Amino acid sequence: MRGLVEFYRRHRVLIIITLVLVLISPLFGVIGAELVNYHEPLDIAAEKLGLGELELNWTPFVDYTVPGLPDVIGYIVCGLIGVGVILLIGFLLSRLRRR
Repeated sequence: MRGLVEFYRRHRVLIIITLVLVLISPLFGVIGAELVNYHEPLDIAAEKLGLGELELNWTPFVDYTVPGLPDVIGYIVCGLIGVGVILLIGFLLSRLRRR
């Protein structure tokens, strides 16, 4: 636990900035995309080629949504999970490097 507290103290500003960016990300990824009717270019190309989506759903967070939550909240939850995983990997790698 001491290692996590030290990691937070050392990288506090970057962690706070990252959390703020995750919290405002739905403005661009959900709300803004709906306002300008944005669609992923690869999805458009696949549609023109007549290709359907592969029904291989290995995660409950398909399209950055969480079942039972509004899209905006699901987007934030998925972002927090992703950032948490990356931070945990970085923390573990820094611990391994010290040894």
